[in-house]
Amino acid sequence: MGERFIKFGKNLVSTEEILAPGHSFCIGCGEALALRLACKALGKNIVIASATGCMEICTSPLPYTSWRVPWMHTLFENTAAEISGVEAGLKVLMRKGKIPERDIKCIAIAGDGGTSDIGLQALSGAFERDHDFLYLCFDNEAYMNTGIQRSSATPYGASTTTAPAGKFSIGQTTQKKNMVAIAVAHDIPYVATACPSYPFDLINKVKKGAEVKGPAYVHILAVCPTGWRIATDMTVEIGRLAVETGIFPLYEVEQGRYKLNVDRPKLKPVEEYLKPQGRYRHLPKEEIEKIQERVNQEYTKLKTKVAASAT
Repeated sequence: MGERFIKFGKNLVSTEEILAPGHSFCIGCGEALALRLACKALGKNIVIASATGCMEICTSPLPYTSWRVPWMHTLFENTAAEISGVEAGLKVLMRKGKIPERDIKCIAIAGDGGTSDIGLQALSGAFERDHDFLYLCFDNEAYMNTGIQRSSATPYGASTTTAPAGKFSIGQTTQKKNMVAIAVAHDIPYVATACPSYPFDLINKVKKGAEVKGPAYVHILAVCPTGWRIATDMTVEIGRLAVETGIFPLYEVEQGRYKLNVDRPKLKPVEEYLKPQGRYRHLPKEEIEKIQERVNQEYTKLKTKVAASAT
C-alpha cells in the first residue's frame, strides 16, 4: 500500500510515522514535535546519522528504538563526517552495481551543542566538500540532555546551570552564535530557519533541503519546557512568540538570495517572549531593553538582505 496523505488547506501531510510511539521525550518537547514533522517531510527512503543528545537518548534506549528507517548514533563531533561517508559510500556502491540505483536521502541531525560547538569543524568540512546531504540542527539553546549547560547557541541573558543568574550575574553574557550565517558563508545551495510552531513552513523547508543537489542546512528552533522553565502546554505559543518578536525570524537563503517567510507589519515587544520563561525572569528592565535593541538591529540587517535579494 502506498503512502497516504491528509490535506490541510493547500498542504498535503503524510500520515506515515517514521518516528514510532514509545520514545521518552519530555512532555511538551518542541524537539520531538519538530523531529516528527521533519520525518513526515522526508519519507522512508533515507539514512539518518544522529549525534549524541536528547533525540538519541530518547529514541534509542537499548535494546529498543523508535526509528523505522536506517539510523545511526554517532558522537557529538562526528555527525556531518559520518553522513559524508554514508553519502560517498552509497555513490560508490551504486556506481559499482553493488546496490540498485535509487535516490536515497542522507540526513544528519544534531542539537545546537553538536552543531555550533563540538561538531562545527566536521560540518564545515562536509559543506566545503560539497556532499549531497541535509543537516538539521534542533536548537534548544543549551546542552539540555546533560543538565542544561550553556552552549554557544544560548542567548544573551538566559540562565543555565553553567552560566547561572545571580546577584552579580545576568546568566549568559555572550550573544547567540549565528549558525545560519556561518552556513550561508559556505555558499551552499540552501539554508533556512524553521520552527514547529509553523508546521507547514517547517515541512516545506525540510522537503526543499532534502531535494536540493548538494549540501543543505535547516536550523530549527526547538522549545524546551524543561530548560526554558515554561509550562508544558506553552511550547507552540513560545515558538510563535520567538518568530513574532523577531528573536527567531523565519527565512530561507537559496543560492545566496534571502527570502523572509513570515514578515509581520510590526514586531511584538521581546518582553512578551522573555517574561513567560523562567530562564529570563531575573532580567531587569534595562537588560530587556538591551535585548530589544539588538533584535531591532539584527532584524533590520535581515530585511536589508531580503530587499537586496529582491532587486
